[in-house]
Amino acid sequence: MSADHGIAPTSDEERLAQLGYKQELHRRLSGFSNFAVSFSIISILAGAITSYGIAMTAGGPMAITLGWLFVGIMVTFVALAMAEVCSAYPTAGALYWWAAALAKKNKPAWAWFVGWFNFLGEVAVTAAIDFGAAITTSAFLSLAFDVEVTTGRTFLIFLVIIIVHGLLNTFGVNLVRLLSDVSAWWHLVGVAVIVGVLAVVPDQHKPVSEVFFEVQNATGFSFSGAGVYAVLIGLLMAQYTYTGYDASAHVAEETHDAARAAPRGIVLSVVVSVIAGFVLLFAITWSIQDYEGARTSDLALPPAQIFIDAVGHDLGTFLLFICMVAQWFCGMASVTANSRMSYAFARDDAIPGARIWKKVNARTGTPTNSIWLCVTLSILLVLPSLWNTTAYLAATSIAVIGLYIAYVGPVLLRRRLGDDFEPGPWNLGKWSAPIGWIAIVWVGVICVLFVLPTASPITASTFNYTIVAVAVVLGAATIWWFASARKWFTGPKQNLIEKAHHGEQID
Repeated sequence: MSADHGIAPTSDEERLAQLGYKQELHRRLSGFSNFAVSFSIISILAGAITSYGIAMTAGGPMAITLGWLFVGIMVTFVALAMAEVCSAYPTAGALYWWAAALAKKNKPAWAWFVGWFNFLGEVAVTAAIDFGAAITTSAFLSLAFDVEVTTGRTFLIFLVIIIVHGLLNTFGVNLVRLLSDVSAWWHLVGVAVIVGVLAVVPDQHKPVSEVFFEVQNATGFSFSGAGVYAVLIGLLMAQYTYTGYDASAHVAEETHDAARAAPRGIVLSVVVSVIAGFVLLFAITWSIQDYEGARTSDLALPPAQIFIDAVGHDLGTFLLFICMVAQWFCGMASVTANSRMSYAFARDDAIPGARIWKKVNARTGTPTNSIWLCVTLSILLVLPSLWNTTAYLAATSIAVIGLYIAYVGPVLLRRRLGDDFEPGPWNLGKWSAPIGWIAIVWVGVICVLFVLPTASPITASTFNYTIVAVAVVLGAATIWWFASARKWFTGPKQNLIEKAHHGEQID
């Protein structure tokens, strides 16, 4: 279908009115800023750095480099399929709103479950990003100022980071826009600097064949085929990094020409991350001097040790500083997206205390209460890290599974709708079906993959708690739905109804 045959509203406000909402948030984001928010949340200098150790332990260089490319291609299919739906419905509710619009029956139930997976996935991703930023900051402080890395100290740093992100988001979308734009350039220039230094300075590099094909397995599993299993488990590094690009949809009500700019932001943020991330990961892996030494480093962050080993203490610390700043930007953008989603969900009365969370600050045009709700829940999720080292792994896995179930729900419903779907100005035409089905199958694969055991022997401290967390989310949402919510949750509520009663024109 050509781009002109879809829904063609004359303005963003009118299209939003057709979807049933009045413009409440301030529409200040350009197409680049929309892309920048998602690109900042994917943040190759955050996810790929903080979770690099996952793939070093499970899979090694092959999982890091080729795994990144393979997962990146699969995620591009998911992003394309989501973007097509986003173009038709550019609203802050995004995934759960789309689910309600696309479901042929049981619309409120679809919206409810997709919404809860999206909401908790976003809280988990915000928690994982800022906790990862705290791990990187701890390593940086250790190198620059000889501050010892301890669990308690890392948690305190996490608290400072996430509270600062809450404050920055409270000041309004103009500040968020400026910081997101700076962040996008910081990431691209930062990657170029790191890659340049790692290519030129080290005296020796790993053979390129090893960078692509060497397999490492420090998981403790030794059954036949354990190496292949380790590589599959190690794909979590890449899959976790490629999360959060639904942010372009969540800030659609704050974006100019949202029906084109938001889908473009979703797809471009993934494609640019695949390419830039591959170059970055190749450079880091190529520069490894002492594999085991870096993997088990006291800094608790293998890339930091790789930098130091490859280019010396001072230059290595500087490279880590680039990553640390990028991660602060990343967490800030994550709080932005998370708060917009919870604001939209609360606007439809799906969260306890919705009256509080759906309030928009008239002066700043931001959902201030929602911002602090997300900050508080993220802190609660990271709290177990004080006792259990696998908390970060669990947070990343929950984020991946929760978000991807929410990402692909509307894609599945769109496929079931077939020709009844009315595309927006940005659409896939005849490629819609094959791309959509590949996306759905891939999400099914990762949902199985990331609940599997990651270490042997399986003990209380090595157990993969993801399955428990996902079961709790699904169980709680199901019990709540059947016990109460199905009686009052009607899916997305239109807030233009009162206007219509006063005789005002909606469309």
